[in-house]
Amino acid sequence: MRWLLDQVPPEYRRYDVLRKYPVLLARFAGDHVSAALEAARAGWRSLRVDLAGLLPAEAMDAAMDAYEREGSRLSALGRSVEVVSAALQGKRWVPRL
Repeated sequence: MRWLLDQVPPEYRRYDVLRKYPVLLARFAGDHVSAALEAARAGWRSLRVDLAGLLPAEAMDAAMDAYEREGSRLSALGRSVEVVSAALQGKRWVPRL
């Protein structure tokens, strides 16, 4: 629960229903992470066009790099939330050789 709450906006802690039902919190966390990932992807796609001429080249490159890193972080986080969600639903992971 604590880890999932750390992955969502702090306002989510106010909702008793999310603290009462971890599987619901996992759903909210998954939706939040998915939306954040899509926002990062959209930002990456449009940054050069939207801010053309407003930033020096090195700032633009650094921003693109930040979007790429954030996208990678969010993608990994999304996979982690999926695993936790599956565990909360009683699904078991079986290692493959």
